[in-house]
Amino acid sequence: MKTFKKILLLLIYAFFLSLFALFLWKPYLLNVLKYRTPNAETYKIFPQEVSHKSDSAFHFVRGAKPRNDLDTLHVQDGNNRLIPLKTYLKNGQINAFIVIRNDSVLYERYDKGYCDSTLSTMFSGAKSMISIMIGQALADGSIKSLNDKVTRYIPELKSNPAFEQITLKNLLDMKSGLEFQDALGGIIKAFFSDEAKYYYTDDMQAQLMKVKLVNKPGTVWVYKSIDPILLGWVLKKASGKSVAKYFESHVWKQIGAEYNSTWGLDQVNGLTNTASRFQVTAIDLAKIGRLYLNKGRYNGNQVVPENWVNQSINIGNETPASAKGWQKSAHHYLWWIPQEGDHGDYAAEGMLGQRLYIDPKTNTIIVQFADHGAGNYPYRKISRYLSGLPFSYPKS
Repeated sequence: MKTFKKILLLLIYAFFLSLFALFLWKPYLLNVLKYRTPNAETYKIFPQEVSHKSDSAFHFVRGAKPRNDLDTLHVQDGNNRLIPLKTYLKNGQINAFIVIRNDSVLYERYDKGYCDSTLSTMFSGAKSMISIMIGQALADGSIKSLNDKVTRYIPELKSNPAFEQITLKNLLDMKSGLEFQDALGGIIKAFFSDEAKYYYTDDMQAQLMKVKLVNKPGTVWVYKSIDPILLGWVLKKASGKSVAKYFESHVWKQIGAEYNSTWGLDQVNGLTNTASRFQVTAIDLAKIGRLYLNKGRYNGNQVVPENWVNQSINIGNETPASAKGWQKSAHHYLWWIPQEGDHGDYAAEGMLGQRLYIDPKTNTIIVQFADHGAGNYPYRKISRYLSGLPFSYPKS
């Protein structure tokens, strides 16, 4: 019995010693263990940099008669069930849902204390924001060409041969070829995933310096956080401004933003997580949608080059690298662009149901913040319904 107890004690000691060594080796795992899947408030554990609001705010018109008939409009959820939109919002734990058409707010619903001015994280919607800024940096000459090697702007990466042939276009297309493990496949895999590592680490630069190349750049599309984070680092080096300050001067103050937005850093004065830590109010996020509906213009000023907007939201003759959902959304220039049916709409999308939906055909913008999301793609049906246009889901 004494021998058994000694062995048990040794095993327990070895277990805790191994845990200590693991967390010493990878300290970010403590945050993974503590916070697990991030929520709309998790960004607050990291340093933030502010993009200050516009000096003159733009205001959407609030219609005298809200379109409450949308409550009963039947849309498909993630299980392909047709349910009333009101039920869809409840099931998806949706905190903010705003529908805007022709610059008028037609429908809005809020939960859990949210309102149109509640700051919330967009998660991967941040990727579309860095796409916008890359287009502007090309226009102002900070970045010379998408065909430039990433090492031209980040010479520190020359010490890692994985980066030798990677271009900015490869990063924008998510075809860098860099190794990245997603969080799918169970608790253990999620715990040790690169998805968790790049969200919770306090030193993204150190992690990027060690990453390996597993595919030839430009050949294989893999959805990952590394590529947009690298684009944020490129922007910082090329422009001489932090991402938040560049966004403030080139976007946020230019489009009538009413509230400040924020960007999460890995550490004070460190790198910006341009993959998943952009915080914004719902009403101001809609102004990004309005900017793109207007081909990059605001009050007669060309904020984003029109050709960049067109490049970003049209894949042309390119073969789609992805086909998400019944609408077969392709990921292109860090936006999601449906390829099925009478398309033309597009979206910035983040996990747990964060959405900025834009439909030029009907001049509609939809913003959604959620704790979970109810799945599927109800936005096109809503926009076509409000415009009196026919719509039907494809037969499964």
